[in-house]
Amino acid sequence: MSSQLLDNTIHFVKQQLHGAEGGHDWFHIERVYKNAVLIAEGEECNIEIVQLGALLHDVADSKFQNGDETVGPKVARDFLERQGVDEATIAHVIAIIENISFKGGNFEKKFSSIELDIVQDADRLDALGAIGIARAFNYGGFKNRALYDPAISPNLKMSKEEYKNSHSPTLNHFYEKLLLLKDRMNTKTGKKLAEGRHKYMEDFLAQFYAEWEGDR
Repeated sequence: MSSQLLDNTIHFVKQQLHGAEGGHDWFHIERVYKNAVLIAEGEECNIEIVQLGALLHDVADSKFQNGDETVGPKVARDFLERQGVDEATIAHVIAIIENISFKGGNFEKKFSSIELDIVQDADRLDALGAIGIARAFNYGGFKNRALYDPAISPNLKMSKEEYKNSHSPTLNHFYEKLLLLKDRMNTKTGKKLAEGRHKYMEDFLAQFYAEWEGDR
């Protein structure tokens, strides 16, 4: 990717995400971008598509667009067309944006490529470990959700719509998504990095429950 296109894309995304919720802001994009570039080093891929996909994947997350999943792809396409990016690259980046999300784990991707695998792993890594824990509780606070309610069990069989509209306690999200990600990583590097972050979350949960019960 040309340095000009990279700079323009970073500037555009920073503008779009100004004032965004802390778990889905520019710093999330920056972390995913770094993860994606790291993973790409071990894969045969089109690095420009990986970079653009990582930078634009959450440019208008449907969670903050009243659930409308068409906004993000449209915003990204409009920007890339203004930059004179070729149609094949644009189409590939849009396909990444449309297929990257977890969506309850019951969503079947309608597109596949190594570039999507890389960006998806990079995004999922940011939902794991210490950062993943911080992001989960930040978003839970943003939505005014309970930290934990022993009377509300995690729902592991949610449809895509049920997942999008769930209001369950933040701790349930660990079981409904975060702890499932390790075994859904696509790349060798992604799988390796996910292991340590997954273990960190398991240790956190053990400590959380012990403190909840007053054992520690």
